[in-house]
Amino acid sequence: MTTTPTPTGRTDAPTRRQQILKEAARLFAERGFHGVGVDEIGAAVGISGPGLYRHFPGKDAMLAELLVGISERLLDGGRLRVAEADGDPRVLLGSLIDGHIDFALDDRPLITLHDRELDRLKDEDRKRVRQLQRQYVELWVTVVRDLYPAAAEPEARASVHAVFGLLNSTPHLGAPLGRTGMENLLRSLAHGAFGALGSTGG
Repeated sequence: MTTTPTPTGRTDAPTRRQQILKEAARLFAERGFHGVGVDEIGAAVGISGPGLYRHFPGKDAMLAELLVGISERLLDGGRLRVAEADGDPRVLLGSLIDGHIDFALDDRPLITLHDRELDRLKDEDRKRVRQLQRQYVELWVTVVRDLYPAAAEPEARASVHAVFGLLNSTPHLGAPLGRTGMENLLRSLAHGAFGALGSTGG
């Protein structure tokens, strides 16, 4: 889980709740949801397992907050980038790509959690995640079609999902190029993928 930048550019220290979520995400991703006990999560943040219940009613609540929370953050961040792009689809697409790369590199455990543990959420939480994800995809599809108007809607949608698959592959890649090298490579590949969409002429 990333910390929150302040208006001055400084980064707020994570709260105890954020620390718990970060360690829970790491442990769940490494060993699976059922392979991690509350006591282990507590030990990772320096409190007793029962002390976690002052912050969360249980592991299920942690998992729900992690997966619903990152879906909300991605959508809110995308909407903010739309507002800041001043209507230029090329600038906006680049901004969306950069934002998703930050997520893919900084929150890798959450990608693993989504892939492995989404079905463990309660129905209402899983539906909320899916709803947020659909809205996030639609935001991207709109931008791609604005930039490449000759592309049919199914083609634009498929390209967005393909780029997500590319960017979200980071948990399987490690960091062979370092943070900056991976960021530059992923940015180039994502832009190249959408550029190929534009070269098809619809």
